[in-house]
Amino acid sequence: MSFILYLIGFAFVIGGIAWALVVAKISTVYVMIAVVILIGIAILSGVTRTRMKD
Repeated sequence: MSFILYLIGFAFVIGGIAWALVVAKISTVYVMIAVVILIGIAILSGVTRTRMKD
């Protein structure tokens, strides 16, 4: 459950960054590249922070 909440919070951050880049008139290709990179970072950090300890 905390992993889902973590990803929802990160989705808001990614959306805000993407919106700021679009408002700044950055090319859509670069916005999509940034979003894909941030999604990867979100998944990796979400898994590491919410996994169960052995």
